[in-house]
Amino acid sequence: MDSMDHLLLILLAAIAAFIPRYIPMLFFSTREIPDWFNEWMKYVPVSLFTALVAKGIFVSSSYGFSGLGHVNYIIAGLVVIVVTYMTRSMALSVIAGLAAVFVVTIFL
Repeated sequence: MDSMDHLLLILLAAIAAFIPRYIPMLFFSTREIPDWFNEWMKYVPVSLFTALVAKGIFVSSSYGFSGLGHVNYIIAGLVVIVVTYMTRSMALSVIAGLAAVFVVTIFL
């Protein structure tokens, strides 16, 4: 690949990243978004985060169900659930999760 190919690749990647962001903005900027949709969208980040965390805890690297194979992560997940319930803070939850994984990994 020469420099022109690299430049073309960067340009096409930029276009590919821009289009999925621009089209919804173009579509929704002229329309009134219903209240039920805004209410529903509040749960999307939490559900995506939960799916990622559950996958990390319960699915092994061979994409099989690990069950209790990741006991350290399950314990840390329970700590995060308690901290999140008590504080309602994403930042404190992440910090508590990292600390719990560190402590549980060292002592178990």
